[in-house]
Amino acid sequence: MAQTKNKGRELCLGAQREMDVGESRERNQALLSDLVGEEATACLLKRFLSLTDLSRASFEDLTQVKGVGPSRAKTIRSAFLLAQELSAERRKDYPVLDTPERVAECFREEFRSYNTEHFKVVCLNTRRHIINAHEIAIGTLDTVLVHPREVFRVAISSNASAILVLHNHPSGDPSPSDADIRCTRDLIRAGQILKIELLDHIILGLPRVDSPRDYVSLRELGYFGSGG
Repeated sequence: MAQTKNKGRELCLGAQREMDVGESRERNQALLSDLVGEEATACLLKRFLSLTDLSRASFEDLTQVKGVGPSRAKTIRSAFLLAQELSAERRKDYPVLDTPERVAECFREEFRSYNTEHFKVVCLNTRRHIINAHEIAIGTLDTVLVHPREVFRVAISSNASAILVLHNHPSGDPSPSDADIRCTRDLIRAGQILKIELLDHIILGLPRVDSPRDYVSLRELGYFGSGG
């Protein structure tokens, strides 16, 4: 009986997620139509299956779509850049970055449009308020190389009490790679030596119908245990 109830609950949740996705697509289509017109929107949504795909399109990619000339391509790119700026501006409204969810919410829009891995360090004061955030490295589609020296140089110059680090997986799957785990452990050890605590390493992916949570916390996964 319990298994039947659980299965029914999962089916209901799955159906609800599909409905939410459908409603979101309709809203996105309407907003995009306001920007570039219905004909251009229809062609764009055939070429790019999601807003994330569209946000990653270059100016040249956009101008190759029927009905989207240089002017409309510029409008689309500007809309996504404004969204990134808004996301960066809203960081000032976060009183404390004390949970992985808050970190993800604070930075996801900035990272969503990246086609390659970007690694960022967030410097915090003793109250866990943001001092600043710096991009340390830009990698390839599935790799970014980071050395503790670059990370903690920024932390020391910012007089940070603690830091968070985060990067994205353009594939959409936020599961940590072996390299991500090694990097985290190296940073934990370096922070212990320098007395600047690494609070977490967040990896941002993309939401999916079967897994709406689009990030992972390596601390939550158990990689911050004793001894790193």
